[in-house]
Amino acid sequence: MKRLLLVFILVTFTGCKDSKSSQGTDFNRKSKLIELFKTSNSNYPNISVHRGGMGLEKYPENCLETMSYINDSIKAVFEIDVSQTKDGKLILMHDNALDRTTNGSGLVKNLNYTELKDYKLIDGYGKATPFRIPLFKDVLKWCKAKNVILTVDIKRSVSQAQVIDAIRAAKAEDNCVIITYDLKQAQSAFELAPELLLSVSARNHAELDRLIDSGIPTENMLAFTGTRLSKASLYKRLHKEGIVCILGTLGNLDKQAEARGEDMYQYWKSLGVDILATDRPFKAYNAIN
Repeated sequence: MKRLLLVFILVTFTGCKDSKSSQGTDFNRKSKLIELFKTSNSNYPNISVHRGGMGLEKYPENCLETMSYINDSIKAVFEIDVSQTKDGKLILMHDNALDRTTNGSGLVKNLNYTELKDYKLIDGYGKATPFRIPLFKDVLKWCKAKNVILTVDIKRSVSQAQVIDAIRAAKAEDNCVIITYDLKQAQSAFELAPELLLSVSARNHAELDRLIDSGIPTENMLAFTGTRLSKASLYKRLHKEGIVCILGTLGNLDKQAEARGEDMYQYWKSLGVDILATDRPFKAYNAIN
């Protein structure tokens, strides 16, 4: 009788232990991106496509078909914007309103997904396309199937927790980087998801000092250094800390490259920039690869 009781206790304990382990696996295992985006590596994508692809004829921004089109030609990270509808659906949309990027109108937060899912997306030339507003969960499914990396910009009206829950539900932790814009956002994202890689704002030495003092491990950091060139000493220091850095060429720097020549992209890389976030993904990619 005692032997049977002992066996029962052992089986019960083992079962509980295994249950806890399986429940905690996704939360405890670090994203593979933490190992990929290291200064000791060079096999990560060196182009980040702003808003999933902007200014393209027949292909709108924040559109699954646009990302698929670009991904067929170049190796890149895709920056996307996640908004939320009135009924709680997470979608890709940069603006608060539908007017600029679709043939519909109204604020996203005031509309249910059933009200906006049939609107057509508009390309960078103001023309309607056959493509529709994608659900975030469908984009996560695609990026997993294609082994694509997303940097996820969470709109102010959306909680970090909801987006992180969606990433975990899709088991897409190895495909997603959470974008943060200040120290408070970075700290809350790390508290919610210490297993994920974070894009943090490090435009100067003072911002980097605060990040290092924050308690967030540097291995969890991918540094966005802004849309202007920083001092070369910042890039050098980031590399010394083991942090890969991104320069946003979108906007003025992309215009400089268009006016002066595509070799500008290679020049910015030579200063110590690891990844270029751009509105000209094909031109930038060809210039530095």
